[in-house]
Amino acid sequence: MTIPSEYLNYFLKATEKAAYGASKFIGKGDKIAADKGAVDPLRKELNKVKMQGTVVIGEGEMDEAPMLFIGEKLGTLNGPKFDIAVDPLEGTKFTANNEPNAFSVLAVGENNSLLSAPDTYMEKIAIGSNLPDNLLDLDFGVEKNIKLLAEAKNKQPSDLKACVLKRPRHDHIVKALTKMKVKINYITDGDIAGALSVIGDNPINDIYYSTGGGPEGVIVAAALSCYGGQIQGRLQFDKGGALRAKKLGINDPKKKYNIKDMVKGDVIFCASGVTSGDLADGVKDFGDKYEVTSFVLHKSKNINKKIKNTYVK
Repeated sequence: MTIPSEYLNYFLKATEKAAYGASKFIGKGDKIAADKGAVDPLRKELNKVKMQGTVVIGEGEMDEAPMLFIGEKLGTLNGPKFDIAVDPLEGTKFTANNEPNAFSVLAVGENNSLLSAPDTYMEKIAIGSNLPDNLLDLDFGVEKNIKLLAEAKNKQPSDLKACVLKRPRHDHIVKALTKMKVKINYITDGDIAGALSVIGDNPINDIYYSTGGGPEGVIVAAALSCYGGQIQGRLQFDKGGALRAKKLGINDPKKKYNIKDMVKGDVIFCASGVTSGDLADGVKDFGDKYEVTSFVLHKSKNINKKIKNTYVK
């Protein structure tokens, strides 16, 4: 089964409305209000869609509502069954501080097709398309992975660019990359945008190498699957997290997930800009109307484009 093409517009409208809702809080220093500004219109639009949607990637479990929680049912509850991975506002801090790369994002897959990852950390390496399958492995270590990537791209390690989330936990990665003279592009937040910087004909980075959010890893995998890119991730748990993961059907806490483990079958990906960034321009408010720019992908339809839509208030 593939996802009917008309559903792209339904899901796109949901992230567009969420982006506009969050945009009202740009620069106001309130992350919680910005997040709620995205969540409410996103849920409202998704509940209009003729589908039986289940949130498999959300903002926590049921007791953390009003966020879109794991297991929440969305849509009219008739029609096709879909898995929904959603981050109503990726970059709450960016929005609150009026910084680039905040957006509303979701990925929708067929029923039981997306990994339901708990809200925990995930080690990740992501690379772009047209490379040998299963090229890299988390257990190879930084040096071997960089050598393999450089060889596959017919480059020297010093010609490669790596995106790294600036955190003390990545000091060993930075040390290895620096030793190999790989150029490092740091990000302070925005795990999804960072990982997706490896896609496209002229990507910003050759590799994303960091430990970030597990849910964000699945959303990234959805986009990369449309591009023929690659990601490998391994969830990291404390004791409580391991128990929650078991409830979600994850029995091997040390399992390495490749793209086909996280995303099976057809998928739609929509990211609508709140503040301008690498994926999309930010919301433009013209007083009586507003414009939203989005980056959309639909795997089975080979759709990969940016879309601008204008709404009258």
